[in-house]
Amino acid sequence: MTQAQFTELIASITRQIEGRSLDAALENDLNHAFPAEGAVFRSLCDACNQGIAAGWMCSREAGGIKYGRVVKPTGATHGFSVDVVEMNDIAGPHHRHPNGEIDMIMPRTAAAAFDGRGAGWLVYGPGSAHSPTVTGGKALVLYLLPQGEIEFTNA
Repeated sequence: MTQAQFTELIASITRQIEGRSLDAALENDLNHAFPAEGAVFRSLCDACNQGIAAGWMCSREAGGIKYGRVVKPTGATHGFSVDVVEMNDIAGPHHRHPNGEIDMIMPRTAAAAFDGRGAGWLVYGPGSAHSPTVTGGKALVLYLLPQGEIEFTNA
C-alpha cells in the first residue's frame, strides 16, 4: 500500500460525502454505507496497518500518541485531509473542529473505544471540540477534516 493507493481508497469515501453537512445524518449514512464489518472498512483498516508497517503512517509520536497527517486536503480527497492516530488508554490534546470532523474508529484491542464508541464512524459537527480519548485498550482513529482545519486549544 503506497500513499497514492491510500489516497485513492479514501477518495472512494470522500467522493460520497463531499458537500454533505457534518451531522448525525452523515454519521448514520457512513455507518450504513461503510459498516465496520464491511469490505470497505476492512480495506481501510488493512491499508492503515500496511502504512504503519511501511513507516509513512503514524510516523510521529508525542505524549504516548503516534500520529501523522497522511493526506493534505486537495481535490483528490474532495477537500478533506486525512490524519491517523494510534492511541492506547489515553486522552489526546483538546482541540476544536472549525468545520467538523469525521472519525473512523478501528479498535486494535476488542474493548477499545474512542470517545466512548467502538468500531465504526463518529461525526462531530462544525464548531465542536473535545479531548479525544481512547479507553479499554488500543485503537487507530482516522480523521477526515474538511479543508484540514483543526485548532488545538488549552482547555
